[in-house]
Amino acid sequence: MSDNGTSTLFAAILGRKVGMTRVYDQAGTVVPVTVVQAGPCVVTQVKTQDGKDGYNAVQLGFEDVKERRSTKPIVGHCQKTGHTTPKRFFREVRLPAKSAIAAGSMVDVSNFESVKWVDVIGTSKGKGFQGVMKRWNFGGQPASHGTERKHRSPGSIGGGQGTRGHGRAIKKGKKMAGHLGMERITTRNLALVGVDKQKNLLLIRGTVPGANGGLVFVRRAKTMADPAAE
Repeated sequence: MSDNGTSTLFAAILGRKVGMTRVYDQAGTVVPVTVVQAGPCVVTQVKTQDGKDGYNAVQLGFEDVKERRSTKPIVGHCQKTGHTTPKRFFREVRLPAKSAIAAGSMVDVSNFESVKWVDVIGTSKGKGFQGVMKRWNFGGQPASHGTERKHRSPGSIGGGQGTRGHGRAIKKGKKMAGHLGMERITTRNLALVGVDKQKNLLLIRGTVPGANGGLVFVRRAKTMADPAAE
């Protein structure tokens, strides 16, 4: 990234989850990792506290898309950086101070060479409409004689009993059947095992949310002590 030596201070990138594989450490131990095809991303906008935005941030654009499949505001927004190709995904990264990164700069996995721990943000797998046993880990009804077609039911929900302050309606937040998954998930402090600059790959050990091919946002871990951040 051409930002005059500030790339080590900015470690955040967009990518897609590829799948799982395994690598070997120096001791010959098998390490299971998740492969993330990260970047390259384009800096589509730089915000500063002194400007009209009132805070310091960098906006990243990822994955080219045809102009006819985009919108005119997005096309014009990307053209301001000198790149005529609009992007499919955009993410904004807040910064504690003003950065020397310029609009139009490229961000790739080389920024993570000195990073040991990362946070990964993605969308979990969608499970559709699920019952209370799968959604909330309910135990179900007794599987003995006399229980007829009610083994996986939630039981009484108190629909006919008054609740103080709520009338006779079901209490808000009651655990019942419903939609499961498709939520924003952040997994923190995952070990970054390896970086492949030639193929733009990040090898991450730990739970990376989402299905294979899903969009993920990888950043330097905020809570784990990182020698590179010192």
